[in-house]
Amino acid sequence: MSSQDSKSTGSGGSGFSRRRLFGAVGAGAALVGVGAIAGNATATGSESPTSDIVEFRGNHQAGIVTPAQDRMHFVAFDITTESRDEFVALLRKWTDMAERLTKGEETFEDGAVGAGEYKPPSDTGEALGLAASSLTLTIGFGPGLFDRFGLADKKPASLAELQHFPADNLDPARSGGDLCIQACANDPQVAVHAIRNLARVGFGTVSVKWSQLGFGRTSSTSTSQATPRNLFGFKDGTANLKAEDPQMLDENVWVDPADDQEWMGGGSYLVARRIRMLIESWDRTTLKEQERVIGRSKGTGAPLGLTDEFDALDLDSKGPDGPLIDADAHVRLASKEELGGIQILRRGYNFTDGSDGFGHLDAGLFFIAYCRDPLTQFVPLQLALARTDLLNEYIQHVGSAVFACPPGLGESEYWGSTLFA
Repeated sequence: MSSQDSKSTGSGGSGFSRRRLFGAVGAGAALVGVGAIAGNATATGSESPTSDIVEFRGNHQAGIVTPAQDRMHFVAFDITTESRDEFVALLRKWTDMAERLTKGEETFEDGAVGAGEYKPPSDTGEALGLAASSLTLTIGFGPGLFDRFGLADKKPASLAELQHFPADNLDPARSGGDLCIQACANDPQVAVHAIRNLARVGFGTVSVKWSQLGFGRTSSTSTSQATPRNLFGFKDGTANLKAEDPQMLDENVWVDPADDQEWMGGGSYLVARRIRMLIESWDRTTLKEQERVIGRSKGTGAPLGLTDEFDALDLDSKGPDGPLIDADAHVRLASKEELGGIQILRRGYNFTDGSDGFGHLDAGLFFIAYCRDPLTQFVPLQLALARTDLLNEYIQHVGSAVFACPPGLGESEYWGSTLFA
């Protein structure tokens, strides 16, 4: 039993604890709604309450190299207060809430029903009975945050607003933000509950600027995970960095204190891009053309001309009609071999937001990347893709944002404590 288990099971109060409730189910306790609760756990693939908790505190924030969960709720906020003390107070409160939520507890102890009939509950309650579901909450600070509260001299040079890339068709209503929170979990209701309650408590200090729900991770961040497929039906992120390779993460993901701003040591930079996939056009394209655009076999995920998904790219291989992997194939342009060794950690999700006014599916990839320096990693990568990638005929970038994610938390530290120290 972990220390977190001890704290949870030892908490007092007469109200519901999400994890205590699960324990009661396992013991066969006669509680109202037990059948429904157990069924929900099965339906959502939730694991046992003692095995699906991701540590909240550590050297790095959870939710970056954590094995990618299946669901995501991402939100960007604008700061509405002029008071530094008020904003720091919110960060402290959010940290306490986030730590409880990642343990599978209510936002506040007994928050859903314990305040009585004549007060609004301090927890919205929709996650009662649900397990922790590997929930992670990751915070990032946008460039605009540093224009206030006397923080200009602590703004990292790498946190510049992203430039306009060729063919970008960005919607300002889906871009930017003073800060962001990424919630990932294996149960969508757990992720939504977390963001909903953080936003609720932030009223008057921050306001939601935009948000995105995601499903079906589109990359693997651990060698224990199979490579998923994106909405074009191709395996995505085969060559992604993995949590089990700490040297590569140190080189490409984690900020060194000597890089620029010491307060960012152990942190990372998050780049978010909402990429609309032109599904209908893609679905009318032949398999041969789809594979030429990507540069991989649709069935196996292997590079064209090879047989296994994890075969090393052979960019020099030639067939009777020229290079087996087209000069402008996506896999070639995005490869470290073509980019002078550049690599990033991809952590994206599929999304569908209904249909547009023309009856086309509004769907695509919510691309999230973590890197040590977006200016020397993401920007050159995206420039190479934006200029000639064959995939550009079938996608459109419609949202964009960049955030500085501070390091993980030690005991008693709060989100942003290294920045506001």
